[in-house]
Order: sequence, then C-alpha cells, then structure tokens
Amino acid sequence: MEVKTIKGIDEGTWIEFKTLAAKKRITMGKLLRVMIEKYSRDSNEFWDSILSGEKILTDKEAKVMHKYSRELRKERGFRDVPNI
Repeated sequence: MEVKTIKGIDEGTWIEFKTLAAKKRITMGKLLRVMIEKYSRDSNEFWDSILSGEKILTDKEAKVMHKYSRELRKERGFRDVPNI
C-alpha cells in the first residue's frame, strides 16, 4: 500500500472522514473515491440544469438588461478600486 498526503486538512475534518469510513465499513480510499464520483456527477447535473434548463428571461428582457449593464459599466467610478 502506498501512503499519500493530503495537505490542509484540520484535525476535525480528518476525524470525521475516518469516522464516516468506519461507519460505512469501507476503506478511506474507497470512501474518497465515492465522494469524488458523487461530487462530479452532482456538479455536472447542476450545470446541465443551469445551462440547458428553462429560460427565466425572454430574449427581449435579456437584451434590455444587457444594454442597461453596458451603460452602467461606463459610469465613472464603476471599475475604480480604492487604495487601501
């Protein structure tokens, strides 16, 4: 078995991860693989629903909003970043 390191995991998260694996009676590697597969599947389904879903604005409404936002961005100070 090869040992891998995951940086940036706090102790509480690590204990919770180990506990979940123990409750499911699977190895931590298998649990991580299942979690990644579920995350990828859910993420793809989410973006598919957003990009291929029903429109919430008509094309005419979208054009009006786009035109308004273009004019708004031209106003002085819109993109100014204050020196902090």
